[in-house]
Amino acid sequence: MFDEPLNSMLDLEKGNMLLSEPFLSDPNFQRVVILLCEHSEEGSFGLVLNRPSNFLVSDVTDMLDSDDILYQGGPVQTDSLHFIHSFAELEDAEPIAKNLYWGGDIEHLQELEAQGLVTPKNCRFFVGYSGWSSGQLATEIAQEAWIISRYNPSRVLAWDAEKAWRKLLRKMGGKYQVFANYPIDPRLN
Repeated sequence: MFDEPLNSMLDLEKGNMLLSEPFLSDPNFQRVVILLCEHSEEGSFGLVLNRPSNFLVSDVTDMLDSDDILYQGGPVQTDSLHFIHSFAELEDAEPIAKNLYWGGDIEHLQELEAQGLVTPKNCRFFVGYSGWSSGQLATEIAQEAWIISRYNPSRVLAWDAEKAWRKLLRKMGGKYQVFANYPIDPRLN
């Protein structure tokens, strides 16, 4: 299920997880787990998996009647709605990994929702996203702002989001297991 963390941008691909290093000072990315949905020479796009908001999906859109929790996908375009899911049949969905997709035809998703098929176990909604321009993510990785993991992304929909950062680091073992126990502010230790 787990491999050693990746060490170079050459190994980075969609479906990988970015875990913020324990002392990353940017409050947008403190203790986050980001699923890379797209990664190329032109840039990267991901969604923060472990930041539930205080809102429900139905609070922000008329298109869906979902009472599911809305997650904060990142600080970019916080007026945009994104979703990841396990619906292989959803039109225009972009594959991320086996049994995991990003986006797709919203009207088709509405049909699935009307049939009672959309649940938190197979679909997660996000407002905003995390994005990097060409070379930006490579620079941040070289500065050791991110720990890269090949965690099986098809399992992210079943996660307890709030425990994901620590749990992933612990499962990676070694120094990463130690990172999982670092306090947010080491002065308070």
